[in-house]
Amino acid sequence: MRHIMVLNSKGGCGKSTLATNIAAYFANEGATVALADYDPQRSSLDWLARRPDTRPEIVGLAAFDDGFKHAPRNADYIVIDAPARSHGKELTNLVNHAETIVVPVLPSMIDMQATTAFLDELKHVGKIERKQAKIAAVANRVRDNTLIWDDLDEYLTKARVPYVAALREAQNYVRAYTRGLGIFELPEYLAWPDWDEWEPLTSWIKSKRSQP
Repeated sequence: MRHIMVLNSKGGCGKSTLATNIAAYFANEGATVALADYDPQRSSLDWLARRPDTRPEIVGLAAFDDGFKHAPRNADYIVIDAPARSHGKELTNLVNHAETIVVPVLPSMIDMQATTAFLDELKHVGKIERKQAKIAAVANRVRDNTLIWDDLDEYLTKARVPYVAALREAQNYVRAYTRGLGIFELPEYLAWPDWDEWEPLTSWIKSKRSQP
């Protein structure tokens, strides 16, 4: 059973968007998937409540109350939507639940500064130091041909963690979220640019490079 966590202490960076889309991706690959929402705002669980019965099933876990108590024992993947503002002991406890950690970062100076401090703290968590979990960064909600996107791209290129994907800001994510769908479940004619941008991230998650 793989545990994939979407994590950043900075709020509003798109953790729920990434978590729901990762869960939908693997569900459509035929895997048994659970989506664990540690955020009391319930963004991932709200998405799951709107998911059509005709789509591959994803089991929702109110992890902020029950942890993984109700996770199916045959789950291939548990995708974890972590809360914002996680530091210290709480951060250590969260990381102990994961083998693979995806850190989304927005194109803003505030987000980059916050992520610098967060990554430094994350790297000193025991499980990371012992190489029992792997980290990767994702540029999220980027707009081409903007100076701040260039700054973010340079920042993540120099960061001492793998920088595996850049995802554009697109209405497709809003369309998918409000219908309980993943980006991969939208029509190809509409979402193929986003599918292409996700390919490096999904390839990394499926590779040995993302696993301890």
